[in-house]
Amino acid sequence: MNTLRNGEFFGQTNETLSFDGLTITDTEYTHSFVDWHYHENPYFTFLLQGNMKEGNKTEIYDCSAGALLYHHWEDAHYNIKPEVFTRGFHLEISENWFEKFQISKHTVEGSFNIKNPALKLLIYQIFKETKLNDNSFELSVNQFLLNLFEQMSYQEKNIEKKPVWVKQIKEILHQSFSEKLNLNELSQTLNIHPIHLSRDFQKHFQCNLGEYVRKLKVEKSLTILNKYESLSEVALECGFSDQSHFIRCFKKNIGMTPLKYKQILK
Repeated sequence: MNTLRNGEFFGQTNETLSFDGLTITDTEYTHSFVDWHYHENPYFTFLLQGNMKEGNKTEIYDCSAGALLYHHWEDAHYNIKPEVFTRGFHLEISENWFEKFQISKHTVEGSFNIKNPALKLLIYQIFKETKLNDNSFELSVNQFLLNLFEQMSYQEKNIEKKPVWVKQIKEILHQSFSEKLNLNELSQTLNIHPIHLSRDFQKHFQCNLGEYVRKLKVEKSLTILNKYESLSEVALECGFSDQSHFIRCFKKNIGMTPLKYKQILK
């Protein structure tokens, strides 16, 4: 089985940044099939464009633009790519980084598909910072990454303590975030009181219902920015009331306007 060393990925790497024990690569996937292999360091794969399928010892993921995967060190997996342009952003983390910030590299284990919009938006922010590449980008990247691990660790520790309705409402919101949602109807579907839902949603999702839905909408917009010429079309597709509301939410979560981000992505 192939072992990939620090900074090594299958494909054509067009940009590499290394600092503070982190290695960040922007890579075009050129192999239609990559056999079982593993990497010596934990890392995130963030799919910027295209599609691919990834399998590990427990699951198979169909990934499209916006997919975020985490791989623990030496976790074996394989990849299949269709005949489309596919581009990935990789954030690889050495043991020195974990030691520097006094975090165990076993804090988060396994390989899995991350669907939490708050965590995905943190990766988008890291990607943005690497493209701005100003004097403070290293500071910002480390801050976002520490936040990311803190939230992942919290979720892993509390996964077995969550009531059934948490999984149910997560599925509902991810399927219906572009529609108009009603608190009473959600409560009836989940068979819990609206007060209970309002009070405990924050505890399990670290934000309120409205904030979570807006994060899902912004996450969706990031995957289709290049699909439409008009921002109003993107706003409509994602369920925003209008273009102005979309731009405000986007800037709040990403730190810049959609047009500026679109330029960075290109």
